[in-house]
Amino acid sequence: MANSYIKQITALPEHIDILGHVNNAVWVQWMEQISVEHWANDADPAHVDAYIWVVTRHEIDYRGNVTVGETVTGRTWIPEPPRGARFDRLIEFTGPDGRVKVSARSTWAMIDRESGRLMRVPPEVAAPFLNAT
Repeated sequence: MANSYIKQITALPEHIDILGHVNNAVWVQWMEQISVEHWANDADPAHVDAYIWVVTRHEIDYRGNVTVGETVTGRTWIPEPPRGARFDRLIEFTGPDGRVKVSARSTWAMIDRESGRLMRVPPEVAAPFLNAT
């Protein structure tokens, strides 16, 4: 199984929209938060210093609502090796009822911090996030 990262997030009043549940834009913020934390937690510190990740695409399925005070469990993982400068990241948020509330496939691209240019993901950068074989 791929390396994954898990985080608990509790919906606060500022996360709630006019319909009384977590706003769609907040889900995107949480997706970015959990993704960046996964990178910072599991990547080699030298790689964290050398590279920046940017989102190129989000594909999101909203399957249920979460209201103020509810805690979701966010989980992210990278299911496949990178393709050039890009890789896909899967993200799921499970509610207190055990059901997936939001699931997403998010595509990220790697930028060399020094040059500011896209670059192919080296195997040693991807290795901590992929299946052990």
